[in-house]
Amino acid sequence: MGALERLDDGRYVVGLRLLETVSLAPRGHGLRAVAMPFMEDLFHVTRQHVLLAVREQGEALLVGRLSARDAGPVHYRVGGRLPLAFTGVGLVLLAFAPPAVQDTAIAAYEPHQGDDDLRTPAELRRVLAEIRRGDYAVGHQSSPRPASTVAAPVREGEEVVAALSVVTPGTGTQHSEYVPAFRATARAISRRLTEDSGRADRGEGYGGRRR
Repeated sequence: MGALERLDDGRYVVGLRLLETVSLAPRGHGLRAVAMPFMEDLFHVTRQHVLLAVREQGEALLVGRLSARDAGPVHYRVGGRLPLAFTGVGLVLLAFAPPAVQDTAIAAYEPHQGDDDLRTPAELRRVLAEIRRGDYAVGHQSSPRPASTVAAPVREGEEVVAALSVVTPGTGTQHSEYVPAFRATARAISRRLTEDSGRADRGEGYGGRRR
């Protein structure tokens, strides 16, 4: 059926038929198609890792990534899952998730791989409230390697459907200069998604709304 392909050494990998099927998923492909031109602008400004993720149950699912050749090493890959409480995109998605999802993540939080400023569940709850007030997240961590992040929510109408972020090497304050650009870009993607959704509701096209 083409779902899997066998390599010369006998190992199996995902086949092109599955890739074809996955490309039809509106929350991944449709969202990415709208966001990618805006992500490319951010990529040319930052020359770092620009990420786009959606929430899938209790994790962040990476649906888009642009990375400069000389950007710092990361283990993120499109289709990979990231913990909500330990990444910039994850914190934004968690901040706007239903209360039950937030309570579960906060109760289970351990700072072994989280932001350097988050040491207790209470601090995580405080940071999520700050993200909702400011409509963006900043953070840094010193392990496994120093990195900083800025993230902002992407909306369709009033609903947060994705998060956009940049990951830069080091833990200095240079990441804060990206905050205005990321907030503006996230709002631009949100307007385009909302416009596309309105056209779909009027029967003028598909807006990629999550059902």
